[in-house]
Amino acid sequence: MKIGYARISTNDQNFDLQNDSLIEAGCEKIFSDVASGAKTNRPGLDEAIKYCRKDDTLVVWKLDRMGRSISHLIDVINSLNGKNIGFVSLQESIDTTTATGKLIFHIFAALAQFERELIKERVQAGLKAARARGKKGGRKPINNEKIELIKSLSSDKSLNISQICKQLNIGKSTYYKYSK
Repeated sequence: MKIGYARISTNDQNFDLQNDSLIEAGCEKIFSDVASGAKTNRPGLDEAIKYCRKDDTLVVWKLDRMGRSISHLIDVINSLNGKNIGFVSLQESIDTTTATGKLIFHIFAALAQFERELIKERVQAGLKAARARGKKGGRKPINNEKIELIKSLSSDKSLNISQICKQLNIGKSTYYKYSK
């Protein structure tokens, strides 16, 4: 049985192209996620892998839909191989049930990670250029009133940290920074 997996990075995108290709390839069930390819925690991918049985094949539209970290890609493929589950990437014509497909997979996995590193370098270069022009990045500093609220709420034992952060619209690192 062929099991499909589709991933988009943001809700602004849609699954149509991937789903159409996966259905055309004969996938009987398709799992999906809305998440960055850099993230390894993806419930849809986990479900797809759990759903696969011996001699099934996990199919993706393109290798970068599975992930961009070479270590994550290799971990997933090794996990599938250990369960006698094949892997196919339609755009790159990768089929890990063959020796040639395994070689091609490793080459494309390295290229996917390389692309991710290039994106990271471009972002860092852009931030550096913005700082050189006097622009400041990051979140806006919080005011003294909010700092006092953090301190006050942190002593309230009926609230947990997540509730306080949600109520004040702050991250946990901000909470820890000012709660003492």
